[in-house]
Amino acid sequence: MNDRMTTPWDGLALTRFPEDPRDRLRAWDAADEYLLGQLAESGTPLSGTVVVVGDRWGALTTALAAHHPVQITDSYLTREATRANLRRNGVPDGSVRLLTTQDPPPGRIDVLLVRVPKSLALLEDQLLRLAPAVHADTVVVGTGMVKEIHTSTLRLFERIIGPTRTSLARKKARLVFSAPDPAPRRDASPWPYRYTLPEDIGPVSGRTVVNHAGVFCADRLDIGTRFFLGHLPDVRGGARVVDLGCGNGVVGTAVALAEPDAEVVFVDESYQAVASAEATYRANADGKVEFRVGDGLEGFEPGSVDLVLNNPPFHSHQATTDATAWRMFTGAKRALRPGGELWVVGNRHLGYHVKLRRLFGNSRVVASDPKFVVLKAVKR
Repeated sequence: MNDRMTTPWDGLALTRFPEDPRDRLRAWDAADEYLLGQLAESGTPLSGTVVVVGDRWGALTTALAAHHPVQITDSYLTREATRANLRRNGVPDGSVRLLTTQDPPPGRIDVLLVRVPKSLALLEDQLLRLAPAVHADTVVVGTGMVKEIHTSTLRLFERIIGPTRTSLARKKARLVFSAPDPAPRRDASPWPYRYTLPEDIGPVSGRTVVNHAGVFCADRLDIGTRFFLGHLPDVRGGARVVDLGCGNGVVGTAVALAEPDAEVVFVDESYQAVASAEATYRANADGKVEFRVGDGLEGFEPGSVDLVLNNPPFHSHQATTDATAWRMFTGAKRALRPGGELWVVGNRHLGYHVKLRRLFGNSRVVASDPKFVVLKAVKR
């Protein structure tokens, strides 16, 4: 959806990434509007180093491009959306610096704008990484929808940055104001977090998992992945296998341990996830491997993959959508060789078998329990 956002300074044409004319979700929301309005109304000096953390689709970064902000994001899709929106609105190249959550942050921050993420762990990790660059005069403002800002959110700002208060709600959005403490006492970051897997889950039994902040189920094995691990296909030596939406890489690592001669490619749109997958793999396996941050299987040559293993997400931030799963499935069909297979685990109620039959012309239930189903589709 390509639509116009009105800011205190200009109107902007914005869209999500990848662009899809069927997508009716906007590339911004009331939390973005509230923050930009507050900056203009308060006359906040947008000078020095302006850092925007957690921008969803680049709306904040694009609106503030004249002030040469630094964007920090965990999302490849956000990064690409920002690039596209900057071009769409005629922002000159080099006006904005784009960093990931895995890059070293700026050494000094004068204005810190935080779009509160869904993951409290990711917020903690980012605030701890950025706090040393904040000084007594740094303006720190967070924004989010009311349902995204909790007491625990405010406690994090208070503990890591300094005294914190919130605004009144406006259009179901709220702002967070923190005054940097000149002499803060901060704990060391607990991230990345490591834990040991159970003993009854196949090749990865008892192995170490490494999770960077923000990765799904950071402190334990999620039940969907556990079910999938019990029903993975046999993999022949030399096969090229993609762990699509790899998260912490447990599934791909299980394949690598079961068949050391297979080539495993770990793919996710989250920089934190791919870093976790690489750390998990390196702690347990050694073989032919590749790690990619990207939009599903974009960039893979058609017919270059033998097997795709996938546990697709069904949320995009706060929105429930099957758009990501559909892109993953269509990308898998394109990348698979004839006879190659896509194996999917998901909640039974999501009805992925219908999508797979429509796309591949076939879908078979490999295993199921009251909550999950493992499906297989073969490229003809």
